[in-house]
Amino acid sequence: MIYQISHNIISPLGFSSEDNFRAVKNGETMLELQNTAFSLPEPFFGALIDDDLLDTEFARINTKKFRYTKFEKAAILSVSKALQQTDIQPNSSRVQFILSTTKGNVHLLENADGFDSERVYLWKSAQLIANFFGNTNEPIVVSNACISGVSAQITAKRMLESNECDYAIVVGADMLSKFVVSGFQSFKALSKELCKPYDKNRVGLNLGEAAATIIYGKTDKPLPDNSIVLVSGAMANDANHISGPSRTGAGLYLAIQKAIDGFATPDEIAFVNAHGTATAYNDDMESLALTSANLHERPINSHKAYFGHTLGAAGVLESIISSLAITDGTALKTNNLHERGTVAPLNTLTENQSCSEQKFLKVLSGFGGSNAALLFKKFTQHNG
Repeated sequence: MIYQISHNIISPLGFSSEDNFRAVKNGETMLELQNTAFSLPEPFFGALIDDDLLDTEFARINTKKFRYTKFEKAAILSVSKALQQTDIQPNSSRVQFILSTTKGNVHLLENADGFDSERVYLWKSAQLIANFFGNTNEPIVVSNACISGVSAQITAKRMLESNECDYAIVVGADMLSKFVVSGFQSFKALSKELCKPYDKNRVGLNLGEAAATIIYGKTDKPLPDNSIVLVSGAMANDANHISGPSRTGAGLYLAIQKAIDGFATPDEIAFVNAHGTATAYNDDMESLALTSANLHERPINSHKAYFGHTLGAAGVLESIISSLAITDGTALKTNNLHERGTVAPLNTLTENQSCSEQKFLKVLSGFGGSNAALLFKKFTQHNG
């Protein structure tokens, strides 16, 4: 079994997984109108990690006194906090670091700010993150648009199953910048108010900053009750458009079917944590894919109106929140959903509700027609 050993989330809602889960369960969000950030010509609705708080927390572990970017600080701090819950030696040759990100230090293209020119490359950031912990293995970078965080977990699962490592440290991170926000603004994809996933009146997405880490291991022995097992995962590409989702949901449907086939029936799934970006086309596409997979009547939620779209961190962060939710026996609501309105009706949750099923599905879709799904299970002595 491939299972979660520990995890951490660094976000505007808190610097631990538990703080973030409590905030989401209570319906809290740090998303707000950003009027002056990045000197953009127009405001955007988003959530930013407090720089001073991050610097203070990071200074406690930065014994090397090396200069890191905000993106690197958040990723390193998240890994450090996850490792503190374990006895894993991160410098071991049997530990593999996997970085999930879509933008990394892309802001350095505009202003290098005294950093070496190589710091803009994703491989360099991954190397610095791994080396901070004394790990000299070549880190793996997964940068596959919005599905990066799920793709990275599938990579970890495959490496553990093939005995390429004993532990896989998956860290997903992205910070906002003028480059990132203006890019989404150019698509006319951003909402100037709190986003409304799956709502009839949704008008666009919000962006957010986060770093999130899951440490995975492998065992053939029984786990403690409530341990989270990564049962299966799959990816599929519908090659629809570089920036637009499929109108039929064919690729996402295929990823879902591959992830659950032989591992779960729809009625065994407690909830589906979907992408739910609150854009017109994404939410409609998901509704068609979930309906085709006979999951439209299962409880469905999105975390985007809590954190915003956290890009390369999303798949990792949302897997953690959902893992804590199923351990808590709770299917979380979709924040700011008032009137359901997708082309195929979905059972999107407007209130938290209890759940007794042991499995949940995490799905994501992204630019370039990429789609991915993960099936998780809460381990108990009864269900193995």
